[in-house]
Amino acid sequence: MRATDVLRSALMGIVEEMGLAWPAKAVIEPPRDPKHGDLAANIAMLLAREARKNPRELAQVFVEKLPQRCADIEKVEVAGPGFCNVTFSQHFWRKTVCEVEAAGADYGRSSVGQGRRTLVEYVSANPTGPLHVGHGRGAAVGDSLARLLRKAGFDVETEYYINDAGRQMRILGLSVWLRVKELAGRPVEWPEDYYRGSYIIDIAREMLAEDPGLPDMEDQAGQDRCYERAMNEILDGIKADLADFRVEHQHWFSEKTLVESGAVKAAFDALTAAGHTYSKDGAFWFATQALGDDKDRVLRKSDGSLTYFASDIAYHHNKFRRGYDWLIDIWGADHHGYVPRMRAAITAMGKPRESFDVVLIQLVNLLQGGKPVSMSTRAGTFETLADVVKEVGADAARFMFLSRKSDTSLDFDLELAKQRSLDNPVYYVQYAHARICAVLRRAGERGITLPAAATDELLAALDTPEDMALLRKMAGFEDMVATAAQALAVHHVSHYLMDLAGMLHSYYARHQVLLADDTARTLSRLALLRAVSQVLRNGLDLLGVSAPEAM
Repeated sequence: MRATDVLRSALMGIVEEMGLAWPAKAVIEPPRDPKHGDLAANIAMLLAREARKNPRELAQVFVEKLPQRCADIEKVEVAGPGFCNVTFSQHFWRKTVCEVEAAGADYGRSSVGQGRRTLVEYVSANPTGPLHVGHGRGAAVGDSLARLLRKAGFDVETEYYINDAGRQMRILGLSVWLRVKELAGRPVEWPEDYYRGSYIIDIAREMLAEDPGLPDMEDQAGQDRCYERAMNEILDGIKADLADFRVEHQHWFSEKTLVESGAVKAAFDALTAAGHTYSKDGAFWFATQALGDDKDRVLRKSDGSLTYFASDIAYHHNKFRRGYDWLIDIWGADHHGYVPRMRAAITAMGKPRESFDVVLIQLVNLLQGGKPVSMSTRAGTFETLADVVKEVGADAARFMFLSRKSDTSLDFDLELAKQRSLDNPVYYVQYAHARICAVLRRAGERGITLPAAATDELLAALDTPEDMALLRKMAGFEDMVATAAQALAVHHVSHYLMDLAGMLHSYYARHQVLLADDTARTLSRLALLRAVSQVLRNGLDLLGVSAPEAM
C-alpha cells in the first residue's frame, strides 16, 4: 500500500537522522480500530533502549518529526506503550483514484516475487475417468494461484503431471477390455477392483464398433490397446473440461517419460552421491528418517518395481533440473502425510526448505436440494466437474471453490450458486461491478462527461467517511495481492472482493451519485466508482471470474 511505503520511508529517514539502525522487527499496519488512524508503527518500542529513551518519549520524537517529512500526514499520535498512530490527509487518499486509472489492468502488480522461477503443478488426476468436483477445486486454486503469483512478480509456469503409468492405468485398460468382451457376448470374470463408470462402457462400445474383431485379440494385447485408447480419450476429455473451466496448463508431463528419459536413474544417483540411500533385503531404500520423516522409505522393491514415491522423487528432481527455484504442488488433503517424506527428498537434493511448498485441498461437499451428491470414480456415481460447470457456470463454480481457505472443507450449494441474489457470493461481487457500469451508462445518457483521467480538482468533493473508506480499501489491493501470493492463499482475494463489493453496495444505498444540483460532487463520485470497478475487475481476473457490465 502506498501509505505504508510513504510512512516507512519517512520513519527510516528519521531513524537514520538519529544515528540508529532500522529494526528488522519493525511493523507498520492498520490499527485494529480505524478510529486510531490509518496506520500504526511499533518503531519507538523497538528502538527505545538503543535511543536511551522510554518508548512513549521516543514516540513523541517521531510525532514531532513525521509531519515535517511528509506533508500528506495529517495527524500523528502516541498510543498505548509507544505506538505511533498516523492519519493521512484526504488529499492523500484521493490520489488513489489517479493511481488506479494510470495502472488500469496492472493495478495491484508488484515486484515482491523478483522474477523467481516458479512451477505450480495442479490437478494431475489419473486419466482414469472424468474430473469430479473435488478436482475442480484444485484446478481453481492452482490456476488462480498462478495468476496471483504472476501479479506479485513471480515468473510462473504451470504443469499437469499425467499419471500414465502404474497400477491404476493397468486397471483402466483391464476395465475397458472386459467391457469389450462383455459387449461382444464373451464370458467375463469380473475382478473385485475395476472401474464401473458408464464412460468405460462408452469407450468399449466405440472400440468394438470400430473393430468388431477386437475381442479376438490376446488378453494382454487387448488390454494394452484398451489402455492406450481409454487413456488418450479420457485425457482429451480432461483437457476440454479444464478449458471450459478457464484453467490452463502450459506443460503436460508424462510419468512414463521419467523412466524412458533416465530421470529416475538420475535422481537415484543424486541421492546415492549425497549418502542418502542404502540396500536392504534386496530392496533399494531412501534414508528419509534422518531428514525428518517418521521412517525410511523403499524406492525400488525387491522384485525390481518402483514405488510411487520413487517416481515422485524423480519428477521433482527433474523439475529442479529444468531450472525452477520454487516448486508448488496442489494436493488433495488425503496426501497430508506424504508431505514430510517429499520434503525430506527435497532436502536430500540439497535444496532449501523454501524451494518446495504444498497447498492442500480439502474435500468438497456437493449439495443439491439439501442432500449430498455421492462421488465415487469407480462406482460411476460421482458428480463431474463438467456437470457442475454446466449447471452453475464457470464463474460461480470458480468463485465458490475459492471462497474459503483451501485446506478447509467446503459445502458447495448448487442452488445458492445459481441464485441471482445478493446471498450468492459471486453475484454479490459481480453485481457491484455491473451496478457501477449502469451508473456510468446513465451518466452518459444524461450528457455527463467524465474525463479520461481524474485530477485533484475533480476529486476534491470526495470528503465523506464512506468516500475515504472506499479509497483506503482500494489502496490496500496491492498489499493484499502480495500477501496472498506469498502465503499461497487465494481465498484472500475473494474475501477482499466481498468486502469491497459490500462497501460499494452500502455506499450506493447511502449516497446519490448523479446529483442534479452538484456537478462537482457528481463527477467526483463517478471517478471514484469507475476506479472501484477497475479494482473489482482486476480482483475477479485473479480468480478467473468475469466482470459483467450488466446483470
